[in-house]
Amino acid sequence: MSNDHYFTERPSSPTRPITFKVATPDGTMQLTTDRGVFSHGALDTGTKVLLLKAPSPPPSGNLLDLGCGAGPIAITLARRSPKATVWAVDINARALRLCRENARANEITNIQTCLVEEMPDDVVFDAIWSNPPIHIGKPAMHAMLLQWLPRLTRPGEAIMVVQRHLGSDSLQAWLTGQGFPTTRLGSAKGYRLLRSTRA
Repeated sequence: MSNDHYFTERPSSPTRPITFKVATPDGTMQLTTDRGVFSHGALDTGTKVLLLKAPSPPPSGNLLDLGCGAGPIAITLARRSPKATVWAVDINARALRLCRENARANEITNIQTCLVEEMPDDVVFDAIWSNPPIHIGKPAMHAMLLQWLPRLTRPGEAIMVVQRHLGSDSLQAWLTGQGFPTTRLGSAKGYRLLRSTRA
């Protein structure tokens, strides 16, 4: 039995890919997921809420899918902003491989995948979208957000979806206290959609 989580850097669990199609406002998306990667076999509810309720991303520039998993958020950003470069970042090598394969399967060409440590230091982001990995624990998640949110441009914004009973309201207050004013854009199916900017 494997102890892999979706935040494992190199999952050791045997692969069991599952391919399915998802109807989105931007058209049908084909996704292949696998064991050891977030949301194996289905599009998770939080990501669905983000894709349905997030405001339009900037039409160009650098956009970040933080914790991309198999790539549904990155693919959506790339479709909605075809002139932008979408950076899909994860610590999970299997997730990044799937994200690349799913981009090709959906005929997307403006996604760049990379491990966290491979991201060029000089890239800043006009938008960050994320279904953040709450289950890595609060200290690790706070550290992750403080690593990436300062790379927002001044007009840029981070859009995050967080389950209400897993601390969305306390995260909103914490982000605001860290200098990233955060408001709630909406709620659905037990999730909050949060918007953060730089103070």
